[in-house]
Amino acid sequence: MIDVVIIGCGPVGALAANLLGRAGLSVVVLEKEREHYPLPRAVHLDHEMMRLFQSAGVIERVEADMVATDGHLHIGADHGVIRYMGTVGKPKPFGWSNDYFFYQPELEAHLRAAFADHGAIDLKLGAAFTSLVQDGDRVQVAYDHKGASHSVTARWVIACDGSRSPVRKALGVSLDDLQFEEPWLVVDAEVEGPVSFPALTGVPAGADLQRLSVMMCDPVRPATVVPGRGNHRRWEFMLLPGEDDAVMMQPDNVAALVGAWMKDVPHKIVRAATYRFHGLVAEQWQVGNVFLAGDAAHQTPPFFGQGMCHGLRDVANLAWKMAAIVKDGADVGILGTYQPERDPHVRGVIGAAVAAGRYICELDPPKAAARDMAIRAQAAQKQGETAADLIPAIGAGFIASGTASAGERFIQPLLADGRKLDDLVGDGWRLFVHSASVEGSASGVSRIVGADLPDNGAVSDWLAARSAEAVLVRPDHYVFGTGKAAELLEARAFLLGVALETAA
Repeated sequence: MIDVVIIGCGPVGALAANLLGRAGLSVVVLEKEREHYPLPRAVHLDHEMMRLFQSAGVIERVEADMVATDGHLHIGADHGVIRYMGTVGKPKPFGWSNDYFFYQPELEAHLRAAFADHGAIDLKLGAAFTSLVQDGDRVQVAYDHKGASHSVTARWVIACDGSRSPVRKALGVSLDDLQFEEPWLVVDAEVEGPVSFPALTGVPAGADLQRLSVMMCDPVRPATVVPGRGNHRRWEFMLLPGEDDAVMMQPDNVAALVGAWMKDVPHKIVRAATYRFHGLVAEQWQVGNVFLAGDAAHQTPPFFGQGMCHGLRDVANLAWKMAAIVKDGADVGILGTYQPERDPHVRGVIGAAVAAGRYICELDPPKAAARDMAIRAQAAQKQGETAADLIPAIGAGFIASGTASAGERFIQPLLADGRKLDDLVGDGWRLFVHSASVEGSASGVSRIVGADLPDNGAVSDWLAARSAEAVLVRPDHYVFGTGKAAELLEARAFLLGVALETAA
């Protein structure tokens, strides 16, 4: 019996395999397609995903193909700025830029190439899931491969098999509809020059329109212009009432929509497809030993580019908990914290995306004008807002509830030699203490003295701001809790269901 079967090898499934394999678990990955999907789908990720790529040992493979950009700009009906979530000139507390754009076929290839570095990962291409049976502490997964029926037995299954998830359907799990559905035409193009924007007012000094995701909240036709890797650009156009999907995907119509932005710039349309932007969340993310992740568990409107990010957070959450059970003897009950941690987190971000989607999709000119005034007033109260601020803390689960900053993402300062914090201290469980005199250590937890770090005092200042002698950080970089080191380690051992062993 292997440890984990992963169904689906898009970016979410591939990251799960790398994290689990690197932790020493045995993994089989079933992917129904024999080749990568050759065209881009997801295009955006954020600093937290780059940090997870560090943890998974794949950052050197993927970083060169990531394009750091400067945030998000929303333009009102009068072609003036109504909301700016930019990062130009702002600090990078997590070590990476807040926004990156990428080309999904490249990312998938890099993640799969890393399997060879990370232990017992068996990728089966052309393997289509057919059914599963759970029996106590094991799951038997049946699949078709090379014209024959096969099965594999594992302790757990992670279903990363997309929005139409056959696994979710096999489990009989329903989706909670958050009452947002709008039809959009998504167009990818290769362009040989800058995008031509209309005359805009109120663009902040230093903001480069070619490096921003620009949301045109225009009641004539809402649209988004998205930067990309190399010469790749994406447009998203809302379909208006009465417009037919098939008609709008016709080459002449697509060319007319994109051409208005390109003027005399040579460009080639590589894909045009219509989508229904949804807000959906699975009612159950865990059924026995089977877990839904990524689009199988939730679907997010794309207005802040968090859809794939949600899925990568999902599998990072599962991976360290599964590794703790297999490698450290932790109680299997810790997996019961998966949905309580991730579901509210996802709903919080979907709520922000749906709220933005509702005002973006406003087609009534007087209402759009009133919207612009209201959002400008709100934006004035949020000076310095970035998309990173949309991500809430974990509210309940495997955290020391009631301690300062529990459930928040922990910082990753740049070091004096140009590296990032995790490059020096590693990942896994980390206990940062403000001085060597602080008592407390545990087997399996790295102890780091903040005063000894070449980080210009960033970690020490973080602790001082919370009046804490220590912070305990989880393997997925979320704060377990702050306070006294010994008490944090005892709380961790209690939740893991293991004895507290002092480090040698």
